This record gives sequence, C-alpha cells and structure tokens, in this order.
Amino acid sequence: MKQTLHIIGGGLAGSEAAWQAAQQGISVVLHEMRPTIGTFAHQTGQFAEMVCSNSFRSDDDEQNAVGLLHWEMRAAGGLIMEMADRHRLPAGGALAVDRDAFADAVTARLTDHPSITIKAGEHSALPEDGQWIIATGPLTSTALAQAIRQETGQDSLAFFDAIAPIVYADSIDMTQAWAQSRYDKGETHEERTAYINCPMDRPTYEAFIDALLGADKTEFHEGETAGYFDGCLPIEVMAERGRETLRFGPMKPVGLTNPHQPDIKPYAVVQLRRDNKMGTLLNIVGFQTKMKYGAQADVFRQIPGLQDAKFARLGGIHRNTFLNSPTLLDHEMRLKSRPNIRFAGQITGVEGYVESAAMGLLAARFAVAEILGQSLPQVPETTAIGALVNHITGGAEAKTFQPMNVNFGLFPPVDAKGGRRARRDRYKAYTDRAKRDWTNWLGVPHHAAAE
Repeated sequence: MKQTLHIIGGGLAGSEAAWQAAQQGISVVLHEMRPTIGTFAHQTGQFAEMVCSNSFRSDDDEQNAVGLLHWEMRAAGGLIMEMADRHRLPAGGALAVDRDAFADAVTARLTDHPSITIKAGEHSALPEDGQWIIATGPLTSTALAQAIRQETGQDSLAFFDAIAPIVYADSIDMTQAWAQSRYDKGETHEERTAYINCPMDRPTYEAFIDALLGADKTEFHEGETAGYFDGCLPIEVMAERGRETLRFGPMKPVGLTNPHQPDIKPYAVVQLRRDNKMGTLLNIVGFQTKMKYGAQADVFRQIPGLQDAKFARLGGIHRNTFLNSPTLLDHEMRLKSRPNIRFAGQITGVEGYVESAAMGLLAARFAVAEILGQSLPQVPETTAIGALVNHITGGAEAKTFQPMNVNFGLFPPVDAKGGRRARRDRYKAYTDRAKRDWTNWLGVPHHAAAE
C-alpha cells in the first residue's frame, strides 16, 4: 500500500514540501485551514501567500548568503523559487515578486498536481500515525499550538512580528519623490528605477521622529512578554533606540540623488518598492509598524510625496510562535518525542520567506526517504540549507535560541586558523564551496535505512 505524506499548512514551507514530495512520486495530502479559518495577517486562502513583504532579499549567489540559498533551492527544483523567478519585479539586486500572481501560480501548481490532494480544515491535535510535516508557520492556530505545548512539556518561544503598509502608486506626489534604485543598481532602466524615493530635510525628519514617538500604538495584553525579531522591528521601536537610528537604517540617504534638487543631499530618504507587476501598489520599505490605524495615516502623510497617500493596506503587528528546535528536533527535523512528525518553516526558528521554504524542501526530502525505507546523509553544513538546519537542530544554544536568517556566520570558516582574505574573496569562497557540496549532496543516491 502506498504510504501518504500529510502536510499541515499551505504557506511557503508547506507548499515547497508538498511539491518536493509529489515530484518524487509520493502521495501528498496538504491540509490548510484558510480561508475557512483566517489569521490576522492573511487576506486569502491561496497557498504561499506573502504577508509581511514581497521581497526574497538579495539574489546575489556569490556574495550573499540568502542569494546562495536561492541558488541551492533552484538547483533542487524548488517550486517557490521557480514561481518567484516567473513573477519577479524590478528591485535592483533584490528578488521581489508580484505577491498575488506568485500565490496564484503556486496554488495552481499544487492544485493541479496529480499526486497532491488538498484538504480544508483546522488540525487541533498532533497526529498519532503516519508521516506528517507541520508547517503552520508563526500564526499556528491556538488549538494546535496548545497541542504542541502539551506534547513538548514547555511553552513555545514567541516574539512579535510587524507588517509594513502598502500605498497606491498614483497617490504619490512625483514632483517631490523620484524613481531610483540605491547606487543605480540593476542592469536595465526598469531595475535602476525600481524604488520610489521620498526625501526629507533635517527639520522634516525631526518632526517625523517626534510624530512616530508620540503616535498611539497597539498595546499588548497582560502577560505577553515576547520580544521582537531584530530583522523585522517596528519603525517606532527603532526610533525609540535613538533619533538617528532610522537615518542609518531604512531611511539612509546614501546612494541616491534627488533630481528635483540635485545639489542638495537629503538628510533622510523613505523608499517604496513595487508590490505588484503593474507597479500600482508600493510597499514602504522597512516601515513595519505597531501604530494604530488612524495614527499611521497621519504620521506617514508627513513624508514628503506621501501627503495625499492612499493606503491599500495599513501596517499591523501580530504574535508569532516558534519551537525551541535545538531541544525538540533531531537532525532530520523530527520531533524527538514523536518521530513520525517533522516540523518545517518559520515555526522551527528560521526567519524569512526563503529560509522557511528551504526547511520545507529539506523536511520533505527526509520524509520521502523514510517513507521509501531509505536514508539520506546529513546535509553538509558548508551549504546554506545545511547551515540553517544545523543551527536549528543543535548548532544554536537552546537557552538563548532566537529566530535566525541565513548568514555566513552560520557556516564553518573557509580559511585555516589564522588565514585571512578580503571580504569579497571570502564570501566567494563560501559560495563556491557550498555550490559544490550541495550539488554533490543532491546527487548522492538514497541508501537503505538501517534496521
């Protein structure tokens, strides 16, 4: 009898896991509670819906760890990367996508696949039998999260995550704003003008900071003590860390020249990036927020060029949960107390769209091997995917475990002790080694599992 792989969650990790398993001939049932049961952040029932941003970050596979991760997923026949490439938007050196077209395409591929069955509804308990992957993400339903806590004997860790607002492009005053990618990055004119820039002089910046700090903000319920993930801080939290923090962060003015005033260097710049292919919607880059809706519109309209802005979506904040994976998961991403269950995606303690999808890819490959009575070697930690899974399943310190983006700090050093290289050469050495080792791992035949 053909064994089935069940996957709970149709986000990026669950979608990638379903695709990987089905492409290897395994029967897959993909369980998704949306749209019957919604979440704070999701707006549709589509698979792989992107909620916070529409960017997969840098696509440079020679100098950037996340770009290398893109390369590895492409090499493994990843659905998420294929659809991202097909629906990419101009974004300089980054990989940004038309989020609606992307989700539609992923949904169509999974729905049409003959080996994938879609099953709607919420799971409120951990499954007892069969092979399962739980990829419910940071917005795991309350009932399932409680079941996980009961099984693990401890509370899942938690942090707060925020969403940036989206502006209608035709409501931006282009007599004040201009189109330009930082340092004119990009090979085509469209790429070099992928961002809309709104300049601020010093008095305007200072007034904006005052408005941020004084705005009404969402208050957390008593007992909610989780912190923020540093890679997605609300903009007003950054402002609280120092009045110049934003000017050296998402509002840095470097690499940009205002054509309306070419001889005057802006004190700060707010950037907006395309959110759809038509360019009718723009995401305010780095402007995740916990301000209340009314306050958001008032504060953001103080930005030159956005004084008449119309918002397709305002920002917001929500609670995310993730496992203490170094304690709870083995090297094949199985729950140690219930090895028929694997976890994948952001709930494992990776941060970012691509990282989440990569863990779905890997969990599926391990599950497929087990279903077929075979085994896979551990993924080399010299690769981006291997470095991530090593970090979450034992490489990180359990007592201080926090969500982590892929970065070269997770990789073994490329030089012998005491060796030194220029940063560019060192990063190229990391990526060359990773590509070789990942290609070799993909080509390793499955071996019969030990009795």
